[in-house]
Amino acid sequence: MGSIEANGKTYETDEEGYLADLNTWDKDVAAVMANLDDCELTENHWEVINFLREYYEEYQIAPAVRVLTKAIGKKLGKDKGNSKYLYELFPYGPAKQACKYAGLPKPTGCV
Repeated sequence: MGSIEANGKTYETDEEGYLADLNTWDKDVAAVMANLDDCELTENHWEVINFLREYYEEYQIAPAVRVLTKAIGKKLGKDKGNSKYLYELFPYGPAKQACKYAGLPKPTGCV
């Protein structure tokens, strides 16, 4: 187990940096996680992160990249529902990295 600091609070993480308690997530935690990866979250990042949080709330699962790409395409349009766009935002893997920033568990099927 590890931890990260955001706004003077400590958040427990697993060995891969995912939050141990999904209920402790907030936007500051996401920003700190992104900063650790040398990534600055833009409006486009937040669109995907918020989508993932809504998806998880509805289905209780973090989607794998294929499912994520297809679902984003349906909701946000084909220009955003494609691997190229998502990998530009999340180069370490759209499902894996975006779920981490969203405070969700690692998607099933991710290595």
